[in-house]
Amino acid sequence: MSRFLKLLGMGVAMLLSACGPVVPSGPILPTFLPTAGEAVPAPNESYPTAQAAESSASQSVSGFALRLERTWRGGKQVYADVCFALPDTSDWTIWQAHFDYSGESVAEFSSAMTSQQEGSEGQASERCDELGFYVPPDADLSAASLTVESVGAYPTAEEYCSLYMPKIQQSLQERNIAITLDCPVVDGVATMEITGKPDNMSQDEAEQLVFSDEFYTVKGPWAFPVTFDQ
Repeated sequence: MSRFLKLLGMGVAMLLSACGPVVPSGPILPTFLPTAGEAVPAPNESYPTAQAAESSASQSVSGFALRLERTWRGGKQVYADVCFALPDTSDWTIWQAHFDYSGESVAEFSSAMTSQQEGSEGQASERCDELGFYVPPDADLSAASLTVESVGAYPTAEEYCSLYMPKIQQSLQERNIAITLDCPVVDGVATMEITGKPDNMSQDEAEQLVFSDEFYTVKGPWAFPVTFDQ
């Protein structure tokens, strides 16, 4: 009797096991094999990485020098490290630049400061920026060029008084423009104001002269040839 019950229990267990839920082992994905003569592409082969032939080139325009440290291509971008001496303590950076290749010109770029060294013994401080320009993967860069059009720094209200007002006033005097400036302190803040102007000049015309970006912009251009092996 006990043997019969034992066999009956084993049969019931086998039956429950056969009828229980089946846990899936995961989907079986198809495997695509290359056809005859077709090579499997290497990772990121569509976006090549290469170093330009030129390195550490320097150019000076109107006494202001820019140095192209290196240029390289990585993925969808052409990058360039550009260094320059800071004219003063303002936050100078590259304002306008373009990368030219095969009749195309890319004027939009990303910019990030990579380093800044403080000057010593009469040497000006130096800043280096990394510029990035988008280029398609099939772009012909065998004869390209990088051009920096201008370097600038937006002055704060305090810098207008401490750094720029003397420069602006001197420039106006050299042009024989009878505009006078002052920096009165209002609520503890010095703000540059126009205190005198010619009678035949409107306030808007005077402000356009005084607050022109020419006083906090250094204009080039500085052009550098860039060659990538194709």
